[in-house]
Amino acid sequence: MDKDKIDKKDHILDVAERIFAEMGFDGASTRMISGEAGVNMAMLNYYFGSKEGLFFAVIERKITSFQNILQNIGNDENISAWKKIESYIELYGERVVNNNCFQKLLYHEMSMNRRTELSDKIRNILMKNVSELFKILQDGIDSGEFKKDTDMQMVVATMYGTKNFIVNTPLMSSTMLGYDIQDDKVLEEQFKPRIKTYLKNLLKAYLVNENDNSK
Repeated sequence: MDKDKIDKKDHILDVAERIFAEMGFDGASTRMISGEAGVNMAMLNYYFGSKEGLFFAVIERKITSFQNILQNIGNDENISAWKKIESYIELYGERVVNNNCFQKLLYHEMSMNRRTELSDKIRNILMKNVSELFKILQDGIDSGEFKKDTDMQMVVATMYGTKNFIVNTPLMSSTMLGYDIQDDKVLEEQFKPRIKTYLKNLLKAYLVNENDNSK
């Protein structure tokens, strides 16, 4: 695929991501997206086939890129398991803020109480990233760096759940935190460093053995 086609496809995905995040999967339409993107329906259908295909392409583009980064972190034998978790938190904290539109889109669809072929595809690709995190945690447990009674599933729930609560319940969290969580500048300057510091302090206290010398 030549550069012009790649650029056009990425432009459509950028527009689709924003509209899906604003309208949800059910509220958005391919006609709306093609109009905003300035392309005809034939081109959109050529690239993605259907609204479901377009939606999954939006999800897959973001998650796959993060998965590759996670694999590189997990496979790095020169750093400790805790340093890998720290690196994960740094990356995750950046993406929470820099990809806020995508985060809202993902949370909206995964919180729907329905089982479809599309939701199964999204769950499966998300679980690949969760599996990468599980590997890092298990390596830390096996090496003795992390505590043997570490509840890996609850660690993942804590990391994702903290972000989901704050970012996706803005009326509640803005009142609680004392600043507007929907303000991009506030997200960048206040929330991003705060969630990174909190997760590192919390998970280090929970995970790392006090007598481990590799932390």
